[in-house]
Amino acid sequence: MKIQKKIQLLFIAFLTITMVNAQDKKPASPPATATGVINGATITINYNSPLVKGRKIWGELVPFNKVWRAGANDATTFETDKELSIEGKKLPAGKYSFFVIPNEKESVLIFNKVAKQWGAYKYDEKEDQIRVTVKQKANPTNVESLVYAVSEPDNEVTLSWEKWIIPFSVN
Repeated sequence: MKIQKKIQLLFIAFLTITMVNAQDKKPASPPATATGVINGATITINYNSPLVKGRKIWGELVPFNKVWRAGANDATTFETDKELSIEGKKLPAGKYSFFVIPNEKESVLIFNKVAKQWGAYKYDEKEDQIRVTVKQKANPTNVESLVYAVSEPDNEVTLSWEKWIIPFSVN
């Protein structure tokens, strides 16, 4: 009986330690939100923010010429409470999934009417509200964690990660 009791106690201790350690770990791609107001419209971007972790991002982890969820896990969402103009194209008020198709010279930004999606696995081009093409910029500093910013003075939203900044105008 004593050996069986010791085994049970060791098992309980092992489970307790495992559960405590699991709770201490931060998610690899934590949820994040960028919000701001441009021309009276409130913009909210919800995304999961992956880390570079020494990897080459553009053209490798995020392949060129393929639809990317613009973050990690769930597709990134872009929400506006008023109609906007994105790079000169009208985007009605609403909530959209946001995707990017990057390549070496430019990126296609996609606002898709199906807001709730896991990754880009069930992405359907027929559900796109608008697509715009923008030129990314080289970032002189390495941005470790993917980040979005809404800038009212510049009327611009930016996605920054690794050595790229992908800006787009919002009016």
